[in-house]
Amino acid sequence: MLDNLSSRLGQLAKTMRGHARLTEDNIKDALREVRMALLEADVALPVVKDFVASVKEKAMGQEVLGSLTPGQAFIGVVNDSLTELMGKQNDALNLAAVPPATILMAGLQGAGKTTTIGKLSRLLKNDQKKKVLVVSADVYRPAAIEQLRLLADQVGVEFYQSNSWEDPVQIAKDAQDYAKKHFFDVLMVDTAGRLAIDEVLMEEIQKIHAAINPIETLFVVDAMQGQDAVNTAKAFDEALPLTGVILTKMDGDSRGGAALSVRHVTGKPIKFIGVGEKVDGLEAFHPDRLASRILGMGDVLTLIEDVQKGIDQETAAAMAKKLHKGKGFDLNDFKAQIVQMRNMGGIESIMSKMPGQIGEMSKHVPEGTAEKAMGQVEAIINAMTPKERANPALIKASRKRRIAIGSGVTVQEVNKMLKQFEQSQKVMKQFSKGGMGKMLKMAKGLKGILPGQ
Repeated sequence: MLDNLSSRLGQLAKTMRGHARLTEDNIKDALREVRMALLEADVALPVVKDFVASVKEKAMGQEVLGSLTPGQAFIGVVNDSLTELMGKQNDALNLAAVPPATILMAGLQGAGKTTTIGKLSRLLKNDQKKKVLVVSADVYRPAAIEQLRLLADQVGVEFYQSNSWEDPVQIAKDAQDYAKKHFFDVLMVDTAGRLAIDEVLMEEIQKIHAAINPIETLFVVDAMQGQDAVNTAKAFDEALPLTGVILTKMDGDSRGGAALSVRHVTGKPIKFIGVGEKVDGLEAFHPDRLASRILGMGDVLTLIEDVQKGIDQETAAAMAKKLHKGKGFDLNDFKAQIVQMRNMGGIESIMSKMPGQIGEMSKHVPEGTAEKAMGQVEAIINAMTPKERANPALIKASRKRRIAIGSGVTVQEVNKMLKQFEQSQKVMKQFSKGGMGKMLKMAKGLKGILPGQ
């Protein structure tokens, strides 16, 4: 995500040298670099012009404080301006309505509306404990209704049955009546997309909007469309009273122009970004955090939130108790750590949000490599007997051969995994005198200071 922009802007801090104050003269080249980086990222030209002017105005005459280099001071200005451009802070969903709070989803065909409804309904159910009903008013696309039904089953929310021969407006009204009678907190309505904006599509969705009066009308747009995404968002905003935008396929876009343009052009906040195909691949959009990621400073707050969601407190507490009693960290615990990491979104997701060299390194790891390696480790542990997992010292040559055959890997890969385990074992020994307890207390403390906790 945003790799090209990130690498271009990341070079700025290294190129500016030795000035105590930022002036028009010493930021001229840096501003040119910012302009080029944004244009390459497919940011809309009017947005680029306004952004560069804003950075120049804020930077002019600014003192380079203390231990900062001029480049770092300039990057600080760029960071503030990026955050401002994308909306300063997260705009949460507004569900303050007499139940059901109705959410209407709009967008072009292929933007990912139906998948996003699955992701968002899961998030509302799991994180906000809402009772959610979903319905499809897309009677044109083959299998659209069935796709939403399968997604609803997958994430554990209720699906309102509609049929391809019914009127889309009537479907939405009937679903809303059903949601009221059965005390649902939220109703999410999927609508038909088209391959291009057309009058029939706009008229139909305007009628649905008038019939159900949703509290949120969200425009779902494919981030990989770049400037086209912004133009489409503008057209929909003129036809509907949009309340926000969801950018999908952000992980597939190395440029990121849509994320930087859409708020400025439409005036509507980006509420969520979609990453990956999995049902948990939806993140609340925080402009300040994305700005940090663009500039190579990581996204530590989102990482902490992922950790809090992914950690099973009972498992962690049991491990802390075990270590405190002097009982060793075994392969069952090692496997439990892998499961916890997967619950946090996987090692690649964790690495990408870390600041500094680790975050930079994640860009050069081929997609899926780390997850595949973790799956292989899990397969090797699964091929062991309970005794071997509890006492890895038992695993000698003949046992290694049996484990390799059982997990479909080579003996060398079994040896490599056991070495990784030994390294983890050494790290865990550091927590045997109460260190793990301190970590858990720290996690609880962080939970209290995070927004929305």
